[in-house]
Amino acid sequence: MDLSPFTILLLMAVVILGLLVIGMPIAFALGSVGVLFTLILWGPAKLMALAMATWEGMGSFVLLACLMFYLMAYLLQESGLADDLFDMMAKWLGFLKGGLALGVIGVCAIIAAMAGVGAAGTITMGLLAIPPMLKRGYSKSIALGCVSAGGPLGILIPPSVPMLFYGAFSGVSVSQLFIGGFLPGLLLTGLFWVYIIVRCHFNPNLAPAIPKEQRATWPEKFRSLRAVFIPMILIFLVLGTIYLGVCTPSESAALGAAGTLILALIKRKLNRKGAQTALTMTVRLNAIALWCFFGGTMLATVLASCGIPEAVQGLVAGLNVNRWYILIGMQFIFFVLGMFLEPIPIIIITIPVFAPIIKALGFDPLWFGILYTMNMQMGYLTPPFGFSLIYMKAVAPKGVTMEDIILAGFPFIGMQAIGLTIVMIFPVIATWLPNMLLGTLK
Repeated sequence: MDLSPFTILLLMAVVILGLLVIGMPIAFALGSVGVLFTLILWGPAKLMALAMATWEGMGSFVLLACLMFYLMAYLLQESGLADDLFDMMAKWLGFLKGGLALGVIGVCAIIAAMAGVGAAGTITMGLLAIPPMLKRGYSKSIALGCVSAGGPLGILIPPSVPMLFYGAFSGVSVSQLFIGGFLPGLLLTGLFWVYIIVRCHFNPNLAPAIPKEQRATWPEKFRSLRAVFIPMILIFLVLGTIYLGVCTPSESAALGAAGTLILALIKRKLNRKGAQTALTMTVRLNAIALWCFFGGTMLATVLASCGIPEAVQGLVAGLNVNRWYILIGMQFIFFVLGMFLEPIPIIIITIPVFAPIIKALGFDPLWFGILYTMNMQMGYLTPPFGFSLIYMKAVAPKGVTMEDIILAGFPFIGMQAIGLTIVMIFPVIATWLPNMLLGTLK
């Protein structure tokens, strides 16, 4: 059938939307559209070519790295290795107004540097930190908001599972993406800290400091610093080996998972039930990612075969519009999609079309990948399907409503938007460290 690329793209969008509306899982919706349009455009003879292209894509290192990062995240969650980190942060920051909330953000940032997913920090801190914060008189807006916003740092501060998928579909080096996410992750962590400090300064009742008689002594504070020993080992196994050029992301992910298991066993913080839960959840989540990658590869193959990326690129190039307006429009599309979909399906749907346009407009694809990841953090907090909201509702104490969780996240969405804008205006925040380290390694 002879259809123009734009007609095909519009029909695909309508069919995918229709399938999602009737409740079909995103992975099967993407794959079904790939098969359907292969039959319509080229007939049954081309199905074998589609199957072969998809089979080759399934050999990507991304899938192995994802499996290892998921296992690492769930081992961290089930072993309770983060408990000592929160205790350390509480001892050192408890004297401040909002100190426990600052500690939560700090612990989430450390977990992010070990895990690679947003769920680990949200669930762990939700179970561990929210009850004592509420007990000490913290408002729901601060207690819930800091956990909801801190957890998604796991998809920005390297390692990051969404960055793995972005690299696979855009051709950008995953190692560069991991290095590039480090400074934006610190920037966002700092913005969260600034917001909490300023708000608690003007309204101390929102998050009172720990009473003087209950604060830790200096010897207790210094003893608590032992809690950073295990995270530093794991961060080196995952990130240090990548930055030094010793391991690929897949190899470093395997090292991190093995290191987490060994350290949890040495510390006697992982029992049989926890190990079973970690393995079960790893297999379940990896299966979802596998099917999304499977269906997305089929769709991307059909898009490329139809010449849709080139057609869209030509259309954009012919527009008499400032390239920054196009970039902002893409960010708006990411934001809207983030309200309804996970980051991985969004990559699969948009990046095969957006990546060539970004290159044609003269933007750095590495920087664009960091912007995408920062945008997805807002998606974790935005209703109706923000995943931090869902995780928080699952672990929040009785009496906490979904409305409480959503409202608590809004100020932090504002901080995320400010961080995104800063990195958009100053791309060097995302590109300087990769260029500097890669130049050193060479």
